[in-house]
Amino acid sequence: MKRKLTALDISLAGMFIALMAVGANITSIAPFMVVGGVPITLQTFFAILAGAVLGSRLGAVSMGVYALVGLAGVPVFAKFSGGMSAIVSPTFGFILSFVLTAYAVGKLTERNQSLRMYVAASLVGMVINYVAGTNWMYMAYKVWAAAPEGFTYSLAWLWMSVPLPKDIALAICAGVFAYRLEHRILSRSYFRTVRKTA
Repeated sequence: MKRKLTALDISLAGMFIALMAVGANITSIAPFMVVGGVPITLQTFFAILAGAVLGSRLGAVSMGVYALVGLAGVPVFAKFSGGMSAIVSPTFGFILSFVLTAYAVGKLTERNQSLRMYVAASLVGMVINYVAGTNWMYMAYKVWAAAPEGFTYSLAWLWMSVPLPKDIALAICAGVFAYRLEHRILSRSYFRTVRKTA
């Protein structure tokens, strides 16, 4: 039987929802994080951390609530946007993928807590983000959004090759950071004690 969410769980999930909102709009706060015209957002980074730190269940819950908060109209998505209109956006697939990303990363790191697994799980999470997001974008442009002239499935992936190097680097950083956070701080914390005994 799955345990109920505690007040601590809810607080930690809320923290990651806030981090996702900041990560979506980090270039508004730090304009220098636009390199070569490509914004370095931190949403995938925080979605990976949510799974690695909170675990598969709570990590996925936090990302799901983030999506629902945005759909409810709170401006937590990129460009401080929100509302139900986001569903028809070509980039909404990336938002949905954060739930799967956090869940997959959490599942993998729950089974094996080596540094290698943390990094591998983070890269798997990034791949999930790319596959889900890019396929949604392609479908959106082909079915209901106005596709750019000459738009093809290959072109959609070509667009994604631009931010790919920075996302690989951020995924690896997320894995290393989560591993060190777990083994140096969280493993001896009240948070872990409560979760293991609940």
